[in-house]
Amino acid sequence: MNNIQLDQQGRLKHFLGIEGLERTLLIDILNTAASFLSIDAKAVKKAPILRGKTIVNLFFEPSTRTRTTFELAAKRLSADVLNFNVDTSSASKGETIIDMLHNLEAMHCDMFVVRHNACGAAHFMAQHVSPHIHIINAGDGEHEHPTQAMLDMYTIRQYKGECAPLRVAIVGDILHSRVARSDIHALRTLGASEVRVVGPKTLIPKGVEALGVKVFNNLKSGLHEVDVIIMLRLQRERMQGALLPSAHEYFQYYGLTEEVLKVAHPDAIVMHPGPINRGVEIDSTVADGERSVILPQVSNGIAVRMAVMAMILGVVIPEQKEVH
Repeated sequence: MNNIQLDQQGRLKHFLGIEGLERTLLIDILNTAASFLSIDAKAVKKAPILRGKTIVNLFFEPSTRTRTTFELAAKRLSADVLNFNVDTSSASKGETIIDMLHNLEAMHCDMFVVRHNACGAAHFMAQHVSPHIHIINAGDGEHEHPTQAMLDMYTIRQYKGECAPLRVAIVGDILHSRVARSDIHALRTLGASEVRVVGPKTLIPKGVEALGVKVFNNLKSGLHEVDVIIMLRLQRERMQGALLPSAHEYFQYYGLTEEVLKVAHPDAIVMHPGPINRGVEIDSTVADGERSVILPQVSNGIAVRMAVMAMILGVVIPEQKEVH
């Protein structure tokens, strides 16, 4: 996958997934994102970096947080943004994805931000668009969600420093989570000392250990002395069969409460890609507590997505002090 994501000079052409990308490229994304954070502090949150470019949000699945942050990121870079409503488009009348893409290309668009319920959809589109068109994967099925992983890595670096000494636990519905997969790839590439996945056996993928993670089915054991906790929601819309007795019972065994949080490192941070299901995977006292960095994740997501867009479109960013 990394070949199609990079141009001949090794720069980002598409951003389809974390798997296969080099550590240096992930660091470049994080450093570039840092250069955009200052825009948020300005009275006019605009930079003319992508003026004249047209970016299309092409979402085949419902989304609020991801689509909105991509839209804000593009607009803060002065791009023109088109939010394409697939439900009311010709796709609902039987038009193929390739025909849809070619029609949008004819409108002189530059980039498609794609969310789709099928694994590999963004990769498929990247193979069939014209050479001057770029694709960003905003989540494809149960495969990957690369920009979410990068905003998670940025937030971890912001609060905990480099990944190398850190123990990180990803808790919940690992089986159906594209965020979990992207986070695992990113954490391993950036050198986290230990990555754990925690959840009931029915929600842990078979053979996940091959990704370099440790599996825990007991929540307190999985969170013992960890530095970062990434909570995941139950993706009931993707579940087939009776994988769980009830949400209430799930919370009893895998819900993050203040009491459970005590087994983690005293300065551990709590993260969540959202949307949060309070009282299912996380208690409100934790979600709103002093160790929660859930809202900063959202803010960081704008800067990270600005960075990815700018890097893909070949914009020269003012040099920043690099962090390795």
